Amino acid sequence: MANERNVMICVTRQKACERLIKLGKQIVKGYTGAKLYVVHVAKNGVNFLGNPDEGEALDYLFQVSKEAGAEMTVLRSDRVVDTLVDFARKNNVSIVIMGESPDSRGDGDRNIIQEMEKRLPDLELRVVPQS
Repeated sequence: MANERNVMICVTRQKACERLIKLGKQIVKGYTGAKLYVVHVAKNGVNFLGNPDEGEALDYLFQVSKEAGAEMTVLRSDRVVDTLVDFARKNNVSIVIMGESPDSRGDGDRNIIQEMEKRLPDLELRVVPQS
């Protein structure tokens, strides 16, 4: 992992996550051989394909990921943080990019971000505020 600067971008089912993918693309440009991973964790039992807006948003993010040279992965788990931590470790990730949602008031998003910081202290965590 000496020169590797693999980047993991955590996305939700929102088109606004495009900004995170674009940031990740900029970051990996400077590192030879770095990989860009876009990851979405869907909770078990959630049928996002049945929701036209959410399905469309994921399709859009797949396209943006492809254009950025990233591999997009959708994982199913009720344990979002555990799943993200496992993915980061298995793929030698050194930078994690997450976004704050517009309705973040220190609860849900903040807890996930704090938990990621605690569980992956050796990684650089970049939290992108809403613009």
